[in-house]
Amino acid sequence: MKPSDERSETNKKLILFDLVLITFMSTLDTSIINVAMPSMVKALSTTTQLITWVVTIYLIVISSTILVFGRLGDLKGISNIFIFGIGLFTFGSALCGLSGSLTLLVISRMIQGIGAAATMATSYGLITQVFPLHERGKALGISGTFVAIGSMTGPTLGGFIVDALSWHYIFLINIPFGIFGFILAVKILPKATPKTGEKLDIKGSLLFALTVLLLFLSLNIGGTLGYTHPIIILCLSLSLISFTAFILVEKRLATPLLQLNIFKNALFSLSIFCGFISFIAIGSFNIIQPFYLQNTLNLTPSMTGLAMIVYPLFLSVVSPISGYLSDKIGSEMLTFVGLSLLSFSLFLMAGLTETSPIWLFIIFVIIMAVGNGLFQAPNNALVMSSVPEDKLGIAGSVNSLVRNIGVIFGVTLSTNLLYFRMSNKIGYLVSDYVEGRADIFIFGMKGVYLTIAAICTLGAAITATRFFRKKAELRTDNLKL
Repeated sequence: MKPSDERSETNKKLILFDLVLITFMSTLDTSIINVAMPSMVKALSTTTQLITWVVTIYLIVISSTILVFGRLGDLKGISNIFIFGIGLFTFGSALCGLSGSLTLLVISRMIQGIGAAATMATSYGLITQVFPLHERGKALGISGTFVAIGSMTGPTLGGFIVDALSWHYIFLINIPFGIFGFILAVKILPKATPKTGEKLDIKGSLLFALTVLLLFLSLNIGGTLGYTHPIIILCLSLSLISFTAFILVEKRLATPLLQLNIFKNALFSLSIFCGFISFIAIGSFNIIQPFYLQNTLNLTPSMTGLAMIVYPLFLSVVSPISGYLSDKIGSEMLTFVGLSLLSFSLFLMAGLTETSPIWLFIIFVIIMAVGNGLFQAPNNALVMSSVPEDKLGIAGSVNSLVRNIGVIFGVTLSTNLLYFRMSNKIGYLVSDYVEGRADIFIFGMKGVYLTIAAICTLGAAITATRFFRKKAELRTDNLKL
């Protein structure tokens, strides 16, 4: 395999194109289905409650298996696992599009989710392997842009597809792109040499999958049953027990699923934690934003869609620039500025009311997009550059896992806090928007944004410590010279 510095520019651009294409498809499919669910309920003769499993199972499968594929990438070669993931994701998409029952659709989404997990677990590692250090930030920034665009444009694109064709095509549209991406990957990705003598940690894989499954089920069902319900408490307890057993197993094995010693690297651990915080903010904003725009400001769905495009639009511009700057000036300062701006934007949003003009909301969203754009690519570069090449697969999968868990945690925290505050304000239990009482929603929303802003401020403080420590190290090095 040629060193990354010796690769032709054309080859590197083609590899990045293939990676971001597949990344866009896999993240798009986490949200594109939301707008199609009403049509699917009728077509499949099911209920709204049951159809949500089509969304949930995809995220559960990805999060349960992503570490497994990260480890397999280190064992079998990250290119091989990425190519396998494209093929399985495309096959699963075809099954989803051809499904005629809810059961078959859920099973097909599980297959699709396994394929998506394989690509998500290895895409960051491939970028790190292919691009030299002085180009890595920009490449990771472009990849991060397509993660954001895929997540944010899903509902808009899904709405157009459902209106023009049918819900089946939100899955079938993946097939030609998947086939193209598969063929391109086979031709251009670096050839990998699988390791010999090391095996996959089956016991650890099963324990981790059980941990995530029980945790996600608890978070999803808890919103309906209540988090004090005996079943939810039991599931959370079993998840904690399973996670404890997972850690104990991993410590005893010579070749575990998750090599815990990578967390001894302070740069890796702090960067992962700050990334988790940023995705809590994104998850919270995504779930609160549509209610505010449609129910409080009384915007039409189409106008809401246009307002929601502002975030990915600005993010897509800022992220590559941020990645380029991180290659030139380092990542520490950019992550500090980015997370500080993200915190600031959330504090600003806490001041929105039912009479706030839409242009003010858009300004706050732009500040958020700029902040997150400045943060993500440099932070990903810090994560992936802090581990040796034989750990790229597991490092990339941990990074992607944290993204999924952060978003889900943000959604769960924000919705529970929102309705808790709304219930306290109005004097009785509510679990939906109260028509004619925008003030109740504003009260709840303010509490959510202030809480998430405080969490992001903690992350900004951590990045500040990291930044000033880096400056002190550089000053010391210069004095020695």
